[in-house]
Amino acid sequence: MPLTTAQAFDAFLFKITPTDDQRADIRNKRFATEKYLREAFAPSSTLPLKRVILIGSADRATIIRPVNDVDVLAEFIDKDRIYDKQYRRDSGAFLQRIRKALDAKTSIKKIGARGQAVRLFYVNGAHVDIAPVFKWDNSSGYGLPRGDGGWMTTDPEAQAAWFTKRRETIGSCLTPMCKLVRRWNRVHSHHFESFHLEVMVASMFKTIGSNYRTAMRSFFEWGPKWINVSDPAGHSGRLDDYLTKSALVAIRSRFDEAHERAERAIEAEGRGDHTKAKELWRIELGDEFPA
Repeated sequence: MPLTTAQAFDAFLFKITPTDDQRADIRNKRFATEKYLREAFAPSSTLPLKRVILIGSADRATIIRPVNDVDVLAEFIDKDRIYDKQYRRDSGAFLQRIRKALDAKTSIKKIGARGQAVRLFYVNGAHVDIAPVFKWDNSSGYGLPRGDGGWMTTDPEAQAAWFTKRRETIGSCLTPMCKLVRRWNRVHSHHFESFHLEVMVASMFKTIGSNYRTAMRSFFEWGPKWINVSDPAGHSGRLDDYLTKSALVAIRSRFDEAHERAERAIEAEGRGDHTKAKELWRIELGDEFPA
């Protein structure tokens, strides 16, 4: 029998959620990355590795298929104040040192360093982005290369703790809701950075039940008022500062269009026309949404 609209949402969420093999690939690459780094930056090194942890959407379980990249944080020990001596004014040199060491210690054919991360390019499965950091002395957060030779403060663990607390308050449906919104963003021009979008969703809702159709309608209706959310860890300021005026105009227009279409889809479902409802949701969520 044809799926109801609610069943179509459930099937779609299953389709965009990483498979067991993909989750295993994420775990394996996180462990492999730590192995490579520990071999390259042993305790005897002038730049010893302290730890490697999974961060980002893979850690928050909001990652969606296709799984293109996985983020890990690599914390280094400021041995003999190497940060002040060599890297305070040149975070790019810090990135390049890590890239060159990994080049020498792994069989990965392509390793890049740019902006804030060192990337391990894999032929199969997800790439790995390594965010290398120093723990700031006597303060919260970590020093992360900023991309221009300077440093910025970040704290993925505090961000993850905030998201976990919001999930406890809002309900477990926050996680699949973030997946749906991320897919909508990917289908429609990818205007938003993923973490910004997740903070918007986790901030605007007081509760989310299992009716994702009405939750998506609410997201489209409320979204324009929640664009200017800030880093929940308190370090990066407003998360929308990368959006230009023209991008904001396009985003608000996109929200209006999506809200109008969601209204029509819910009306169609209400009168029993699941075919029409699914057709409308398919426009917003992409061709993988069940017809």
